[in-house]
Amino acid sequence: MKKLLYTTVLGLALACTGCSDFLEDQVPQGTIDNEQLQNPEYVDNLVISAYAVWISAEDINSSFSMWNFDVRSDDAYKGGNGTEDGDVFHKLEISQGIMTTDWNISDMWQRLYNCISRVNAALQLLNQLDESTYPLKQQRIAEMRFLRGHGHFLLKQLYKNIVFANDENLSPEEYNNLSNTAYTNDEGWQLIADDFQFAYDNLPDTQADKGRPTKAAAAAYLAKTYLYKAYRQDNPESNEVTGINADDLKKVVQYTEKGIMSAGGYALEPDFHNNFRPEPQYENGPESLWAMQYSMNDGTTNGNCNWSYGLIVPNIPGVTDGGCDFYKPSQNLVNAFRTDANGHPYLDTFNDKDYDKAEDTADPRLFLTVGMPGFPYEFNTNYMMDNSSTWSRSNGLYGYYVTLKHNVDPDGDYLIKGAWWGSPMNHIVLRYADVLLMRAEALIQLNDGRIAEAVSLINEVRNRAKQSTAMISDYPARYNVNFNVQPYNGTYSQEEALKMLKFERRVELAMESDRFFDLVRWGEASEVLNKYYAGEADNCTIYSNASFTKNKNEYLPIPFAQISASNGHYTQNCGGW
Repeated sequence: MKKLLYTTVLGLALACTGCSDFLEDQVPQGTIDNEQLQNPEYVDNLVISAYAVWISAEDINSSFSMWNFDVRSDDAYKGGNGTEDGDVFHKLEISQGIMTTDWNISDMWQRLYNCISRVNAALQLLNQLDESTYPLKQQRIAEMRFLRGHGHFLLKQLYKNIVFANDENLSPEEYNNLSNTAYTNDEGWQLIADDFQFAYDNLPDTQADKGRPTKAAAAAYLAKTYLYKAYRQDNPESNEVTGINADDLKKVVQYTEKGIMSAGGYALEPDFHNNFRPEPQYENGPESLWAMQYSMNDGTTNGNCNWSYGLIVPNIPGVTDGGCDFYKPSQNLVNAFRTDANGHPYLDTFNDKDYDKAEDTADPRLFLTVGMPGFPYEFNTNYMMDNSSTWSRSNGLYGYYVTLKHNVDPDGDYLIKGAWWGSPMNHIVLRYADVLLMRAEALIQLNDGRIAEAVSLINEVRNRAKQSTAMISDYPARYNVNFNVQPYNGTYSQEEALKMLKFERRVELAMESDRFFDLVRWGEASEVLNKYYAGEADNCTIYSNASFTKNKNEYLPIPFAQISASNGHYTQNCGGW
């Protein structure tokens, strides 16, 4: 038997997108016989290729961190140089005018299926190997299925009704006949969970190569998948949450057991800010369960950097000239960090007034998440932020705040200019704080007598925030701010605890692209975002025509190009696209 090598290993992914004649049109570049296929080195190269595509296939407009699509949340403004700068993302920001033909919607679909295709190409050969000659066979299969689960997870967050390319042995014709509605929403989440389950069962506790997932990373992703699955949205005519499944929640509790995490050495960083530092000693720290790995000084011209954040850099004269200033924290988010005299957030009234350092106390995570006028950018006093075009290319249309989690000190060694601004700082996909909050959420929703345990988990995150002042220890004296964040210390009802949990997820994970998807998962996107639009419209013309349509805007439409090429096998999402 011989296999044909095509000019691209993305054939299966492109077949999935409906290009039925793609494989037939390619010219074989050579052949590989059975002996070569059994060569572990060749298979290892395919495995590495499946990892590498998560770096090489992403783009400033289609970042796998999902920041481009988090502009739909109340955490962030699109930013840039006005509404026409990245206009397709402006449409997403205001939930109006979105077209199935918009390039960004189709682009992300194709990029993610390209990644899945690399995985399936590696799995095809891994399945043929004999473990006697390739002892790592099951572990490598587990790694590939973890990556495939990751790809399908992101697709399902974005599009809901997706094609599951989870059989690596299908022929091109079989791929072209797949439907995006072959499974219910619940069944789709289960398929993703199945990949992560195999990964969990076959991955080691630790990996020498930090970019490879561990058992704990698989457990965390299993928990996240079951948490999404628990909020049932199985009515094909709507995106409403019709119920919350207790068995799924119990799976979340099962896979967030601290013993699983501690076996791999995972825990909270002592300082919140350590998760967002580019220095090598902070990369792959105890809180990073799985991260995209970037590098510099690796023999290439500009390093294997993260260029997908290139649009987020502000336009600092003489330093980051050309910085595009996208993905700017919202005033609503800043207000969420205000705290009362007890060091607790204003759960219901946080947005009744804008944060004022002279009047308000604040959670210190505010100053580690958001760069604000009057404060040093990235903690460097050479760059004091103000209300100028340096910090807002739109002259204030999107405000003057800047995200700190994605950017690095301009005077350090970790800001690199290539085609765009890049940094070797890792992008953490799964971190331990998220695990604690997922477990807390499941315990609260189960409401089986463990509310106090859930609150204690929230308090672990809050207590860590309280001690996260190493980079900002001089802020109270120098900038006249007051930190105040304290744990919760009472007895709480399920409703109270759930409100606390949801708020904690927002401030802990702010600008990490979870917010919009959380709102959709909880079935609260329409209510929260329309209220947000109304509040913003009073002071910001961006949102004057904004309106979130329930049972439509929770998900992106299936791209027109994919439906057109699917020979009738794809169905558009609900909402009248």
